[in-house]
Amino acid sequence: MKQVLIERYGTPWEVARCAEVPDVGAPAADEVVFDVLAFPINPADMGFCRGTYRLRPPLPATPGAECVGRVTAVGAQIRHVKPGDLVINLQRENWAQKRKVKGDDAIPLPAGIDLRQAAMVRINPPTAALMLSDFVDLKGGDWVIQNVANSAVGRLVIVLAHQRGLRTVNVVRRPELAGELRQLGADLVLVDGDDLPARVARETGDAPIRLALDAIGGKATGRLCDCVASDATVVHYGSMSGQDPAVSRTNFAYRGVKLTGFMLGRFLARRNAQKIREIYADLGGQVMAGKLFAPVDTVYPIDKIEDALAHADKGGRNGKILVSPNGAI
Repeated sequence: MKQVLIERYGTPWEVARCAEVPDVGAPAADEVVFDVLAFPINPADMGFCRGTYRLRPPLPATPGAECVGRVTAVGAQIRHVKPGDLVINLQRENWAQKRKVKGDDAIPLPAGIDLRQAAMVRINPPTAALMLSDFVDLKGGDWVIQNVANSAVGRLVIVLAHQRGLRTVNVVRRPELAGELRQLGADLVLVDGDDLPARVARETGDAPIRLALDAIGGKATGRLCDCVASDATVVHYGSMSGQDPAVSRTNFAYRGVKLTGFMLGRFLARRNAQKIREIYADLGGQVMAGKLFAPVDTVYPIDKIEDALAHADKGGRNGKILVSPNGAI
């Protein structure tokens, strides 16, 4: 079978290759085997190839934080999925034609779900959902502010917040994004800048903002902290700038602003297997209903992984780059 390997860290499309490896074999009693139908190339995957991600396993290694697959075999103890079911995998190393995983790591998705969208269900939708639910007890009419609002997570935050009756301030770098984000349900779209706190206060009528979501780091985190109310929570979940958050101690000492972090695996680990399945069943249902959607730019075969990675690194794309290891999409 085919599997992507990196044997050194560096420029992703220079260090990744499609290799022939032994088949995964039959499942043990507590395992599931599935064909990988599609996987996306995420920023974390690019960082994994570069060696800048938090995980640096011994080489050679296989990237891949998420995928969608179709079950081909299950062990005798497995009851929640069967051959033919669509699943996502909670474990990594998914850039391959086949995977064999523990049963609890194979999460079923609704039959008939769009495979392109299913490939992107594992990380971004629960990230958006749990950040809105796990930090602050928000009520209808409350405000949330986020930067990188045009990202995959940012767009999902807009949609999920709108469903809950929450209002969103969405910070972007380009003003032309405003119309598209408003169509998703964004209440305010503002271009980032040093005067952001003053503009947010003016546009919201000085409404207290108790939750902020930061995916940039550096001074951008500080600007969000300056926008929120006293005792608010700022959640740092990404660092597009490559910098640690830079926040004035005044926000901590005098206003009680709390800066914390989010990593999906850590927050899913607080829940049992049944609850995790329920979370993904809800998100999968919303994808099926067309309520959650992420654009896709191009789909590549696995033996063109170098081209796929180079494309994923380019600006100006109209969505995610996907890879279909078995030609399913």
